[in-house]
Order: sequence, then C-alpha cells, then structure tokens
Amino acid sequence: MKDQQEDNHLKRELGLLDGTMLVVGSMIGSGIFIVSADIARQVGSAGWLTLIWVISGLITVIAAVSYGELSSMFPKAGGQYVYLKEAYNKLIAFLYGWSFFAVIQTGTIAAVGVAFSKFAAYLYEPLSDENILFTIGSFKLNAAQIVSIITIILLTYINSRGVKNSKTLQTVLTIIKILSLLGLVVFGLFMAAKADIWNANWADAWNTKSYNADTKSWLPISGTALITGISAAMVGSLFSSDAWNGVTFIAGEMKNPKRNVGLSLFLGTFIVTVLYILANLMYLAVVPFEEIALAKSDRVAVVASNYIFGNIGTLIIAIMIMISTFACNNGLIMAGARVYYTMAKDGLFFKKAAALNTASVPAWALWAQCIWTSALCLTGKYGALLDYVMIIVIIFYILTIYGIFILRKKMPDAERPYKAFGYPVLPILYIITASALCISLLITRLETCGWGVAIMLAGIPVYYFTKPKSEENQS
Repeated sequence: MKDQQEDNHLKRELGLLDGTMLVVGSMIGSGIFIVSADIARQVGSAGWLTLIWVISGLITVIAAVSYGELSSMFPKAGGQYVYLKEAYNKLIAFLYGWSFFAVIQTGTIAAVGVAFSKFAAYLYEPLSDENILFTIGSFKLNAAQIVSIITIILLTYINSRGVKNSKTLQTVLTIIKILSLLGLVVFGLFMAAKADIWNANWADAWNTKSYNADTKSWLPISGTALITGISAAMVGSLFSSDAWNGVTFIAGEMKNPKRNVGLSLFLGTFIVTVLYILANLMYLAVVPFEEIALAKSDRVAVVASNYIFGNIGTLIIAIMIMISTFACNNGLIMAGARVYYTMAKDGLFFKKAAALNTASVPAWALWAQCIWTSALCLTGKYGALLDYVMIIVIIFYILTIYGIFILRKKMPDAERPYKAFGYPVLPILYIITASALCISLLITRLETCGWGVAIMLAGIPVYYFTKPKSEENQS
C-alpha cells in the first residue's frame, strides 16, 4: 500500500547541487556562442556590448532572488504557474500555461534541438539542414529536423524513466559545460589575448552605431534609434539568460524546497551571469570588433576559437555546443512537463497529464510536450516563434514579481522562510526596467512582438471554452 501511495506522488530526489545545475544547464544553450554578434551590430561598441550583458545579468539575478520568496511560500510542482494562480486567479495562470505549452517552452526546446543538429553537422556534414531528405509540395524535410526530433524523443524517454536518470545526466553534462566554457574563457584571456586587439576594441568604447546590412556600413545612432538598438540587443541577451525559472517547476521533487529552490535560483543565475560577462570580455580580447559583429552565421565563438586554437577550434566549439544544447534541452524537457502536470491537476489541461507513471514522473505530460515540440521542429517556424517568445516571457516575469506585492497584502501572515532580497526596491526596479523594455519592443518591433501578445491573448477564449468542463471534472 505504501509503494502504491508513493507512486501517486512526485518523489523528492533532487538536492541543492541538482537544482543549481538545472538552472545553469537550462540557461546555457547556444545563445552565448552566437548572440553577441547581433548585439554588436545593434549598438556598435565594446562598452555597450559588455554593458548589455551586465544589465541582462543583473535583471536576471534580481528576478531570480525575487522568486526566492515565492518558491519558499509555495514549494510545490508547477512553480511560476502556481505563483500566478495564488497572486491573481486561474485565468492569468492558464494564460501563462497556455503560452508556455504553445510556444515558450516547446518553441525553445525545438530551437535548441535544431542548434544541436546544426553543430552536429560540423562533425558530419550530411546532418545539415541543407540536406533535404524529401519534399511534398512546399514542405521540405531536412536532416537537421530529424536529428533534433530524435534528440528530443531520446531525452523525453530518459526523463520518463525517472527523475534520478535525468538529474544525473543534467548534473554531469552541466559540469562539463561550465568547465568547457570556463576553459575557453581562460585560454582566450590568458593565452591568446592580444593587447592591440583589446585596445582597438576599447578605443571608442561608448560611441554607439548600428550596422546597416544593405549598405554594409556603420551609422551613428542616438535618441530613439539608440533605444531601438538597445531593446533589440537585449532580446538576445535576455533570451540567452532565460529558462532560469525551470527549477521552480520541479519544486515538488526538491529536497527541502523552501530553502533549496531559492538558493538554486540565486547560485545558478549568478554563475551564468559571471560566465557570460567573462565570455564576452574574452571575445573582445581575441577578436577585432568588426569580426564579432560580422561573424559568419553569427558564430562568434567559432571565430574566437579559431583565434585561440587554430583550425581545430571549430571542432572544439561544435562539441561544446552539442553538449551545451543537449544538457539545456534535458533541463527544459524535465521542467516543462511539471507545469502541464500541475495545470491538469487544476482541471486546466488534458486530464491524463495529471497522471504519474511507475517511476513517479508525469510521463503523459512529457510525451505530449515531445509531440508538439516535434511538430514545431517540422514547421521550421520556431525561429519566428522565438521572436514572439521573449515579450510573453517578460510580461509574465513582471506579473509574477508584482505578485510578491499582492501576496504580502493578501497573505500577510503566511510563512515566508525567505523574503525577496532588496524588497521593495529591487523588485520595483525589475518591474520598471522590464516594463520599459516591453513598451519599447511593442513600439519598435510590433510585427513580431505583437504576435507574441496575440498568442498569449488567444488563450482567453480557450480558457472560457474549457472552463465549464474543468469545473465539472473537479466537482
């Protein structure tokens, strides 16, 4: 009887190291190896490139330590979904879950899977997205899509066998990932750095300019154009720093979650922020700024690695990014299914998603996520979807952090083992900064960000259409 009861509950098998490695592993995908090229083109100087990564890191750490209070109040599976439900209502929580399944988590997993296959093609060219396997009408199936789907299915299977398997894989691969990135930074800064390149990159560090692809020239920017450039640049750096909240989704499987979830959030985001800033300083120490901005396919790390290690550098980076993206997707797949599991328990997702298998994991939710993610891989539209993702993500971060203020009034006597660091100043600073970024994006990039908001709002009629059924199920 005891075994049967245990099988109906998530098992607490994850410690502080596992939680921290999930945060780090989910955050570091392929972004840090690529995004700096686009940032460099948007703002045009070493100082602004570095500052954007510092600001993104600080914003991320502030958000993470603010979530610590919520994670200690509600140490259960579902994380951010649960916080929104408790602070607001089921509709707001559903809109988050709807966006999360429709595009945020699944679109991110698809994109990371394709990044894995693109760099696998460095090692074996037939795995490239240029290798079209067959065509039906306008639909073309390429080898990279097949490779990404296979990795997603494999990781889903590993996760369905129990949290122990996935946590071991996550911890081992993330430690390899941290050491590899740190190794690249150390080699770059201490072995390959050239004073003339560093000095040239920093000679005009704060003069902002933007690269015009049509004229292939740099244009000075200020005022509105500068705000537009900074906003566009921060989408990339914030996306590279995202998915840190994944550990809140698996709180139901964390040992001592009231302490360890919040601590994992802080340690994980701090480690990644330091690594990202060091990586960019390394780029500036070994690669001329023009080459950072105009790196082929934005692969800045490949250019840097060639400067550091010579021709073998491309191979080193390809293997690093494959390990990085594989570990990233393992963390995303593990965390995502717990949100659908919690939603299903509230009657807001397919009923079967609330079931646990014999390994005490939500296998049905895992496979539902796998199927939709694979479909996104096949559409080839995930790149566009990711443009829509970031504004939805930031909107829900703002709502969640504002939820701290609501819950302090709503539940003044609730147990708070950990209180938001720097409250109310730091949470308010995050809300103001993130809101300004959202407004700027809606003004300057309405064609993509507008669609992101539309996807989110499309969940409202879905919620009211399914609500009576869910209430019947619960009654």
